[in-house]
Amino acid sequence: MREYLESFNLLTEEEIKTALNLTKSKSLKKGDFFIREGKTTNEVAFIVSGIFRSFYHSSSGDEVTYCFTFENSFMTAYSSFITENPTSENIQAISDAELLLIPKSAIKELENNSMNWLKLLKHLAEQEFVKMEQRIFLLQKENSEKRYRDLLNNHPEYLKQIPLNYLASYLGVSQRHLSRIRGTISN
Repeated sequence: MREYLESFNLLTEEEIKTALNLTKSKSLKKGDFFIREGKTTNEVAFIVSGIFRSFYHSSSGDEVTYCFTFENSFMTAYSSFITENPTSENIQAISDAELLLIPKSAIKELENNSMNWLKLLKHLAEQEFVKMEQRIFLLQKENSEKRYRDLLNNHPEYLKQIPLNYLASYLGVSQRHLSRIRGTISN
């Protein structure tokens, strides 16, 4: 987490040390949930190791994977964290994982005591907005083969580490259709 925070060149050594002192460690096993739908979150996790998927249930009850989060990233059920309302999403470990948790009260403390933290949190929120917008455009504008090629070019780690059923859901296709796309592209 220290290296990740240092990479933004916004925080002082003291600001980083303060933040690290506010964290607590948590281990999750593959299949464990960071948060489940219907619950409210009041913490942010920094992923030290592991992979997570975020998903919701469609009106027909199907799981729809909309996001993967890898190590050296922050994650939370963002809407729930901001509004303090129950979330509609589930965040589940798809591998064993190690987290550093930061409670909302500690984040508020960092914001109140440092303009640099305000700048960093704004920057992180803007990055998340841009990623979500790009994801929406890709899903709405492009066909499934183009979406798969985008993953292949921009996120090859997804293809190596994530089960096919989650990838298919993420791409908005059936597993069978994903297999056809993979066969076409690899030929």
